[in-house]
Amino acid sequence: MATPSLLLLLADGRFPAGAHAHSGGLEAAVAAGRVTDLASLEAFLAGRLATAGLVGAAFAAAAHRAAVAETADSANQARPGRRSDAPAETAARSGAPAGPAARSGALARLDAELDARTAAPALRAVSRRQGRALLRAGRTIWPDAPFADLPATPGGAHQPLVLGLLCAAAGLSRVETATIAAYGTLTGAASAGVRLLGLDPYQVQALLVGLADACDGTAADAARAADDPPERLPAAAAPLADIHAEIHATWEVRLFAS
Repeated sequence: MATPSLLLLLADGRFPAGAHAHSGGLEAAVAAGRVTDLASLEAFLAGRLATAGLVGAAFAAAAHRAAVAETADSANQARPGRRSDAPAETAARSGAPAGPAARSGALARLDAELDARTAAPALRAVSRRQGRALLRAGRTIWPDAPFADLPATPGGAHQPLVLGLLCAAAGLSRVETATIAAYGTLTGAASAGVRLLGLDPYQVQALLVGLADACDGTAADAARAADDPPERLPAAAAPLADIHAEIHATWEVRLFAS
């Protein structure tokens, strides 16, 4: 069973997954003059939470669901007197994956759907790059997790899918998984705001406290949405963030990778 410390560890910006190297699009927004102070940073973070935060959290929760469903099926098969087809029947009624092959298929569908929701090629590359970094840490800490079932796509799997499997391996719940994903979309950009704008870090932390209820609400919505088929998961978009990401990718000098 997971402990609260594991949740804190995975939500910590110091977890070795390279999150500190990304501003979540803030660097480009600052350069464009769209974020200039604490108030505009708050608006930026709220918008990011409602779009990339919701989508990423929902896909992380869905990947967690795929992993946990397989674990539950394995436990059911091990029960004495259990009919061999019962796990499949249970999964069919719940819509959950039933076995490694089904889990691989579910993760492949999730990867394709998240790719479709990430319009900017630069952001697709960033998500897969962060997925590779997170996967490296996950394989070291939880080597028995089913990371081999992630789709073998060029560039690696998207970060939310890796996060979902990693949180399942840590014994975290679906809501906790979604909370970590949503929280991560806020903290990286908030920390970047201190560096890019010279903001008072105490005021930035107060801003994050003010967004805590919205973050929890987004995580709860994402966890509920994870019961839907991949095609029906949230698809909230931010076209201006996509444009900024493509422009940012052309810069020769920048503080952050994205």
